[in-house]
Amino acid sequence: MPRNAENPALLGRLRERDQLDGLLRDVRAGHSRVLVLRGEAGAGKTALLDYLSEHPGGGRVVRAAGVEPESEIAYSTLQQLCAPLLGHLDRLAEPQRAALATAFGLSAGQPPQALLVGLAVLGLFAEAAAEQPLVCVVDDVQWLDRMSEVVLTFVARRLEAESVALIFAARRPGDEQLLRGLPELSVEGLPDAEARALLDSVLPGPVDARVRERIVAETHGNPLALLELPRGLTPAELAFGFGAQTAMPLASRMEEGFQRRIAALPPDTRRLLLAAAVEPVGDVTLLWRALQRLGVGPEAAAPAQAAGLVEFAARTRFRHPLVRSACWRSADAADLRDVHRALAEVTDPAQEPDRRAWHRAHAAAGPDEEVAGELERSAGRALSRGGRSAAATFLERAAELSPDPKPRAERALAAAQARFDAGAPARVPDLLAAAELGPLGPLQRARVERLRAQVAFALSQGRAAGPPLLAAARRLEELDLAAARETYLSALGAAVHAGRLGGDDLRHAAEAARGVPAGEDAAGLLLTGLTTWSLQGYATAVPQLRRALAALTTEEDPRLLWLAVPAAQLLWDDAAWQRLTEQAIRAARATGALALLPTALVLRAGALLPAGRFTDASDLLDEAAAIGQATGLPTPPSAALTLAAYRGREAPASDLIAATVRDADARGEGQLHGLAHFATAVLRNGSGRYQEAMRAARQVIAYEDPGVFAWALAELVEAATRAGEPAVAAEARERLAERTGVAATPWALGSQAVADALAGPAGKAEDCYHEAIERLTAAGQELHLSRARLLYGEWLRRANRRTDARTQLRTAHESFTAMGAEGFAERAGRELVATGETVRKRSPGVPAELTAQEAQIARLVAAGRTNPEIGTVLFLSPRTVEWHLRKVFAKLGIGSRRDLAAALRDGP
Repeated sequence: MPRNAENPALLGRLRERDQLDGLLRDVRAGHSRVLVLRGEAGAGKTALLDYLSEHPGGGRVVRAAGVEPESEIAYSTLQQLCAPLLGHLDRLAEPQRAALATAFGLSAGQPPQALLVGLAVLGLFAEAAAEQPLVCVVDDVQWLDRMSEVVLTFVARRLEAESVALIFAARRPGDEQLLRGLPELSVEGLPDAEARALLDSVLPGPVDARVRERIVAETHGNPLALLELPRGLTPAELAFGFGAQTAMPLASRMEEGFQRRIAALPPDTRRLLLAAAVEPVGDVTLLWRALQRLGVGPEAAAPAQAAGLVEFAARTRFRHPLVRSACWRSADAADLRDVHRALAEVTDPAQEPDRRAWHRAHAAAGPDEEVAGELERSAGRALSRGGRSAAATFLERAAELSPDPKPRAERALAAAQARFDAGAPARVPDLLAAAELGPLGPLQRARVERLRAQVAFALSQGRAAGPPLLAAARRLEELDLAAARETYLSALGAAVHAGRLGGDDLRHAAEAARGVPAGEDAAGLLLTGLTTWSLQGYATAVPQLRRALAALTTEEDPRLLWLAVPAAQLLWDDAAWQRLTEQAIRAARATGALALLPTALVLRAGALLPAGRFTDASDLLDEAAAIGQATGLPTPPSAALTLAAYRGREAPASDLIAATVRDADARGEGQLHGLAHFATAVLRNGSGRYQEAMRAARQVIAYEDPGVFAWALAELVEAATRAGEPAVAAEARERLAERTGVAATPWALGSQAVADALAGPAGKAEDCYHEAIERLTAAGQELHLSRARLLYGEWLRRANRRTDARTQLRTAHESFTAMGAEGFAERAGRELVATGETVRKRSPGVPAELTAQEAQIARLVAAGRTNPEIGTVLFLSPRTVEWHLRKVFAKLGIGSRRDLAAALRDGP
């Protein structure tokens, strides 16, 4: 088979080759580039990858391909790609080195999380490219194992300045999800002239010109189709194009053509092709040993090679992946089992235990406990490498092969748990149904119910998840008290998420949980506190919630973050809010916890907003969105909503609020309703549309959502006061005092002082403003402090104390502008103008010429972080961090890291 620039598949590919040549030039110039070649089967993607591999322009090429039999073996394609680069492994930081070695089975260790493996691969590529440009080629993306796909997509989105090219070949959209949004090159059919020339080279004789045109049209110029479909057909058979085949998809027709050619080969050659198709990595030595056991000699290879279906060199190489699939589909089931059995017998159980187990599983004609046990051990090894999806697949097959109903049910349940942990909840219900067919003990049945409820909550954090979680918790109560407490806590959390759309679910969950013996661990204390809040009210719950938050002093309970943060907000406890979100970020980054990190980033961003750190919060939200895009994990909208409202940009904020409400209705998440209305109240108060702010705030307080309920009372006091509704403002002030007096934190008391200044006795307003400014200053609440100054300045202006008003309004305006609270800045600016002062507009944040990523790196450097530390935080290689830093120095006109803080401080 030709593999050079004259390859027929490269006819008419000048545009594609020019783009690939440009990509290599960029890489040689020190840049990184990513490209997805996308086209249907046979379009010529592999030929273009061959061209790229054979013309690297001085760079090093490493190549791998997804293989369908390997698609459930964790990290199989990634290990194939990285194997030639492992000589650089020792240059990585110890956590990354250990993660990659464990993922590849080179050493034992804690199961690594995908993000940590991704950082390690990013660093490995960067270290290899430091010697010479690196070209990484990944073919047949549609058959990548899940972990390889996640890691390679993550790396693709973080490459910038490492002199690395990462090129994927994928079929049409739908074959994979994670590569969406990466730069693409569409590989279409050949132009008509080149398509005709290629067709003429394989036609068996003269064919009517109209028939030839029809064939070109039917194949859409697909090179492989033009080469393969006419094979074996006479001129008479070609007289009407491809006849009845035209109704079939093109790939199916090509595969059927390969099946015809395979069927014409001698029996031993067919068996040889089948064994080559089943053997996943192209190991020729292993293949010949297996064939020897099958009684097939080397001479059987000649007909297959002569037919252009396969070649045997250092590795087995099929003409096209469709040849491999045609071999499977044309094989008899008994022959397929025989081939798998032979491959299992020659696979080293010490070096490749998982591949051996997989072959044995496919060789089994019926239940086989020995093979099932071997698969179960393979699942354990997969879990030790972080391959939950692979573990689930091994366990599923182990369950199928289990002759005894009891271990079959246990393995199905374990497979269901592994699928859930792998982030594939939609595949869990069928496995749970299979588990329920076997004899399950009471504890196992409770686990089934609990997992089914967790799946419901993962798929929709709305009302539907609460009742099944509650039922599972009740069943667990007499079997596993710790698991029962945790499940009751999940049921309470689900009811909190359901909010106003959940009816009496919160009360029912709390009443059921109240009878569970209290635990002294963080989960037990949090359950007690939330149960008390639900049933006995805020004041009674405060001491218990404080105990629960105090117990969360280590990084051992990040799974509780989604409930602990609302508890901190309930208590107006900014110190706990900051501590909890900081430790969650540290834990997620240290372990690369994909399931936790997006939520941790969003909650941390929310914690930064009261301090006025909008830019830092926005950076974290961008990071969460990037991870979500790379992994498919959802990101909560909470911080993004609040940030949009405080920024005060009407159109984007309103669009986000409307989208959140639609999503809340669709998913049954009433808590999002409260959050959306709170964001509306903030947005309207910022722009001075007080009637609308009042209506929105009143919708929030119609239901007691944690956190935003009390905050909405504060918004309502301000909106009602300005809208001329003193009775509404007074009632909201009194209800707010019921919370703030019990919480008694500087933040709570400062917020209450603002409400008292607005809606309390007129003669005490100025003293209340002074108290609010003092307390909010002590609390570090820069955003709320600036709002207090704005309100005080407005009060002073209305009292005709313009000089005093200017002082407060100027400070508020400058602070709002610096943090990026545009709506409130404009409101403060209007008030300043009314006092007779001219307002100078200035831009917030860092110097405008810096990009968002450059600004983020500059801030981290100014804070004393090293390049490797910054790379870990931002998921970049240290070399990319240094590249950005050189650009920052040039733009700011400075020469060293120590000058950055001053340059950022003195920016516009």
